[in-house]
Amino acid sequence: MSTDLSIHAQLQAIKARLQAEASPEAGKSAAYFIPGIQKQYGVRMPVLNEIANLFKSGGLPLADALWIEGSHEEQLLAARIIGKLGRKDPEAVLERIERYSAGINNWAVCDALGMQAIHGIREKYQVELFALAHRLAMAESIWQRRLALVLVQWYTRHTHLIPEIEALVTVLENDEAYYVQKAISWIKRNLSKKK
Repeated sequence: MSTDLSIHAQLQAIKARLQAEASPEAGKSAAYFIPGIQKQYGVRMPVLNEIANLFKSGGLPLADALWIEGSHEEQLLAARIIGKLGRKDPEAVLERIERYSAGINNWAVCDALGMQAIHGIREKYQVELFALAHRLAMAESIWQRRLALVLVQWYTRHTHLIPEIEALVTVLENDEAYYVQKAISWIKRNLSKKK
C-alpha cells in the first residue's frame, strides 16, 4: 500500500476491507473458539495476513491506530504489523508489546502479541523479552500473565534457556486462571521434548 496515504486513510481502507471480507460464519467460528471477543468483523486469518502485508508500510503509527480501534481483527493486524518492524525499531516494538498488553481480552490476541509481534526481535532481544515476561508475570490481568509465558514459548527450543523458562513457569504455576494454565501446559510440553 502506498506510503503517501495518511494513517487515517490507511485505517479507513483497512476498515473497508474488513467490512467487505466479513462473514457471519467466520464470526461465529471465532466467537466459538475464542471466548472473550468483544468486537469483531468476522474475517478469516488468510485475509488478515494479506492486509498486514499490504499495510505494513504504515508502521508503528498505523499499528497504534489499529490497536486503539480495538476490534479483534484490528488488534491482530497491529500485532502482525509491529512484528514486521522489529528489526528497524526493536525498542519501540518492546514498548508497544508492553503497552498493548493492558488491552488484551482474549487468548488469540494475547498469542499474536507474544509470538508474531516479537518475530523480528526474538533472536537479538531475548534478555529484554525475558525481563518483560517477568514483569508481566506479576500483573493483575490474566492476559498479561499468559503473555508472560507466550513471550518465552519460542525459546523452549534453546536448552540453555530452560532453567530461566522453568523459573518463570514456577512463578505462575499456582495461578488459577484457565488460560494461564493452558500456557503452562504448552510450555511444559515443549520443554519435555528437550529433556
